[in-house]
Amino acid sequence: MRQRTRAKGRKVNGILLCDKPLGVSSNAALQSAKNLYYAQKVGHTGSLDPLASGMLPLCFGEATKISQFLLDSNKYYRVVIKLGEKTASGDAEGEVIERWPVPEISDSLLEKVLNDFTGEIQQVPPMYSALKQKGQPLYKLARQGIEVEREARTLNILSLELLKFEGNSLELDVYCSKGTYVRTLAEDISAALGCGGGHITCLRRLKVGPFDGNMYSLETLKEIKESGDFEALDELLLPIDHGVSQWPMLNLLPATVLQLRQGQPVFIPNSPTTGLIRLYTEDNSFLGLGEMQDDGKIASRRLFRACSESITG
Repeated sequence: MRQRTRAKGRKVNGILLCDKPLGVSSNAALQSAKNLYYAQKVGHTGSLDPLASGMLPLCFGEATKISQFLLDSNKYYRVVIKLGEKTASGDAEGEVIERWPVPEISDSLLEKVLNDFTGEIQQVPPMYSALKQKGQPLYKLARQGIEVEREARTLNILSLELLKFEGNSLELDVYCSKGTYVRTLAEDISAALGCGGGHITCLRRLKVGPFDGNMYSLETLKEIKESGDFEALDELLLPIDHGVSQWPMLNLLPATVLQLRQGQPVFIPNSPTTGLIRLYTEDNSFLGLGEMQDDGKIASRRLFRACSESITG
């Protein structure tokens, strides 16, 4: 009988808000953080382009169980668009394939276009994306000079805030739903302004879902690691339930906790809500996520091993 191999590394639980640098893939940043923490298990909550910097939440240990709930989160970006110049990839790394003169753009036109792109919109995904066509990532086809038809998808731009407009450079804050391609949004806004097209010269992610706190660079983590202070590294981690703080909370009696851990739905009289709910013990230790059903019963969705630290409220 084959013996089970023990995982190497420390049992680390929590969420790190990594400030991913430019030119580094999300997976490379994840592996660096995993090695620096000497952690057994790490996952991320959705990749960030190598040519974008900013927030990449990394889930350690038990926190990987909530990553699926964070994939659907809204995102907040700061973007700089160069008007009148279209590249093959939609960003500054791609070859310039077309140029147009940038006309004089009035404040009223700019306001109208930004309003037009706020709310529910249709967007055709770019060829330079990780979406797959018959099992082949689109970006691999694009690198071969192959373009295939892509269906438009419905998404939501919650807000577009103008920060700066000078010459052919437009700087915006973009708050959007999951699945939004900011490069495509930049091209479409540029075209609507009468500039033919445009591309991104700078893209930084500032927020993901409930996370808007301090981010930590890989360099900062390396400096702490070199001091040999794992406690200082662990102090940078957020409690697991911070990642699901958008849902209401409910404290449970010990008998109810036992029933849920045994996989039994539990009736809660006068239940305040339906849908996902955070579950805690009487002393506010985080248990996991449940789903409050219409009949007043809670079914467990994701339960965790005991984690000593949690947030409440």
